[in-house]
Amino acid sequence: MNGKLEALDADRWTLRFERHLAHPVEKVWRALTEAEQLRSWFPHRIVGDLLTPGAALRFEYPNGEYPAFEGTVLRVEEPTLLEFQWATDTIRFELVADDGSCTLTLTDTFDELGKAARDGAGWHTCLDFLEAALDAATPSFTSSERWQSVHPGYVKAFGPAASTLGPPEAASA
Repeated sequence: MNGKLEALDADRWTLRFERHLAHPVEKVWRALTEAEQLRSWFPHRIVGDLLTPGAALRFEYPNGEYPAFEGTVLRVEEPTLLEFQWATDTIRFELVADDGSCTLTLTDTFDELGKAARDGAGWHTCLDFLEAALDAATPSFTSSERWQSVHPGYVKAFGPAASTLGPPEAASA
């Protein structure tokens, strides 16, 4: 488990993940912003211009199994910062260069504590797939298998109040 849960105030929380990636910032930036690369690791298809602050976004499920939802690009500082509204959550990706590699910090700010363990396991899984894609490797697990293997650690670490919402449909299949 590598995500951390922090309270911002009585009504808002953040999940924060830090990953050191053995790739330059520019390569990771492309994986965060280019539609073709996002398909290998991000949980939804993003329709809209991720590089234009204020642009409307639409997040569609890969097989159309659930209704799409909306968002907005909040901030872009190419190639080191991307922040957008993802339904009611705020997602922020920050990249810091480190001699040919970089550190990625993903922060998810939200207002429903009960989903923290579920979403923590989800972002953990997404970042595992991102890392594999950057390494041009094929993961030895499906997203559902990975989610199911890491979720109990998030439940244990975050506690019962942060674990009231169960797995996303795709993870329970």
